[in-house]
Amino acid sequence: MIIIPLEEAKFMQYFQAVQKGKQIASKSQMKMFDVAGFAMLTLTTKKVDGKFIPVGEEEFTAVINSPDGFVAVIVDKDGFTKAQSKALEKEEALSIFTKLREAGMDEYQKKEIQIWSESRPTIQNEISNNN
Repeated sequence: MIIIPLEEAKFMQYFQAVQKGKQIASKSQMKMFDVAGFAMLTLTTKKVDGKFIPVGEEEFTAVINSPDGFVAVIVDKDGFTKAQSKALEKEEALSIFTKLREAGMDEYQKKEIQIWSESRPTIQNEISNNN
């Protein structure tokens, strides 16, 4: 019988969540890269009920405003961002969003996503409604 101290077990669970989440998010990153020509991996884990778990396999797309411009993102069902474009002009971000939708990815319907440690409002509906 092997006894694993609790802190070590927590670390292993976190490490496993990061590894699995990286595999999942990397797939989303490649889809963004195919459409946008650039893609950054963002989150690989999320904290739910005090536990770190990998980001979800599901893929939804949205557009957010960042300090540097507009960003197309791919998120899981809970709005945790797995991949993003670089900051772009509004029309370019919307174009990437549209291409992802045309490739079969659903729009993220909720009003906020989680990127890094921030919540950001989704704005693709504002953009769509103003055109």
